[in-house]
Amino acid sequence: MFGKFITGAALALTIALGTAGGAAAANVVARVDVSTQTMTVTQNGAVKYRWRVSTARAGKVTPSGTWTAKWLSKNHKSSRYRGAPMPYAVFYNGNYAVHGTNQVSRLGRPASAGCVRLDTANAAKFFALTQRVGLKNVKIVVHR
Repeated sequence: MFGKFITGAALALTIALGTAGGAAAANVVARVDVSTQTMTVTQNGAVKYRWRVSTARAGKVTPSGTWTAKWLSKNHKSSRYRGAPMPYAVFYNGNYAVHGTNQVSRLGRPASAGCVRLDTANAAKFFALTQRVGLKNVKIVVHR
């Protein structure tokens, strides 16, 4: 009886530690603040990156909300905007993505058609991080 208790307790502890450790290691949140045109990436609650972004220009919308990353496209070309380059795209809501841009002089102010634009080097870092931890472990939060 006592042996079964110890075995059961050890199994429960192993499962609990394995589950908690795995989930915590992959907890990535990208918070996009439209009012300051910044994106802060945290992993396990610690700030990993803080970058300037461009969100929607006048007449366009970057939707607010919380999403899980849906799919990745390293060399994406827009099907809506004449094949505009969207390198290192992390899609999170339909056609909306966090991606690189060659218009780095516009970062820090609204300039996009609705996506979240980053310097391409930073987009590559975010893309690689998303690949490493897995789509389901990356949240994108857009707020005003």
